[in-house]
Amino acid sequence: MTDQPTIGVLAVQGDVREHLYAVEQAGARATTVRRTTELDGVDALIIPGGESTTMDKLVRAFELRDPLRARLGAGMPAYGSCAGMIMLADRIADARPDQQTLGGLDITVRRNAFGRQVDSFEEDLHIRAIGGAPMRAVFIRAPWVEEVGEGVEVLARVEDGPAAGRIVAVRQGPLMATSFHPEVTGDHRFHQLFVEIVRGKA
Repeated sequence: MTDQPTIGVLAVQGDVREHLYAVEQAGARATTVRRTTELDGVDALIIPGGESTTMDKLVRAFELRDPLRARLGAGMPAYGSCAGMIMLADRIADARPDQQTLGGLDITVRRNAFGRQVDSFEEDLHIRAIGGAPMRAVFIRAPWVEEVGEGVEVLARVEDGPAAGRIVAVRQGPLMATSFHPEVTGDHRFHQLFVEIVRGKA
């Protein structure tokens, strides 16, 4: 692995451009992934926010689901934000009957757990894994994690309000996920952590 790995952003739906920019600011090469040939050329993958049921259907339409599952099963690092967290979860508490995930993270998530778009909010989170000042976390129709398996490290929980204590960031080996959107705030510490994971140094 070089010091400048190539990190793909799954580009079927969601805030792709913001993640591409954050990856480059964090010191890696960034590229979009929409085809299996593009997936073959990356060292790691980011699954952005968006709408998880739509993303699931598009991943299957682009014939990416099985290749993605194979790469994840083989140990490819991946980071999912918001809908990306749902896509990486092994279990969804309130899944639609036909909804599938890519899996990999031994977690149970609940979609739209904080409420609808009008219930979106921001909060400062103290996250030891990234160090430094609190991170401003933006939650937009966000999921939360209801259960974690033994091998899952909890990186952050909501600190205030009625949802205090809810898990909103996790890591399991080379896989990481957040309920919130660090790509929209200009704070690239989560992307820097992911780049370090991809380099094998974190």
